[in-house]
Amino acid sequence: MKLVSAIVKPFKLDDVREALSEIGVQGVTVSEVKGFGRQKGHTELYRGAEYVVDFLPKVKLEIAISDELLDQVIEAISKAAHTGKIGDGKIFVTTVEQVIRIRTGETGTDAV
Repeated sequence: MKLVSAIVKPFKLDDVREALSEIGVQGVTVSEVKGFGRQKGHTELYRGAEYVVDFLPKVKLEIAISDELLDQVIEAISKAAHTGKIGDGKIFVTTVEQVIRIRTGETGTDAV
């Protein structure tokens, strides 16, 4: 099993969720996060005062999937989150050793 973590722009969340639903992904955990990479920050003007926004708002999706779905999930997220501009995000893939559904005690892919 794999855990796919994707950091994307907030306005792309619905597009990514729809793309994942189309390929049969049933569960996604979403968190609002802040950060920066090459995009760095930017300056904004608020009530006449200029200030630096160091950490930009992003959305983090976490999806636990079977190994067979990995390529489809990466492609779906990449296409749906792509704008072609800096700050589109990143996808991280890690191996999951074990999953347990607390309610039923199911394990492995049955628990997802």
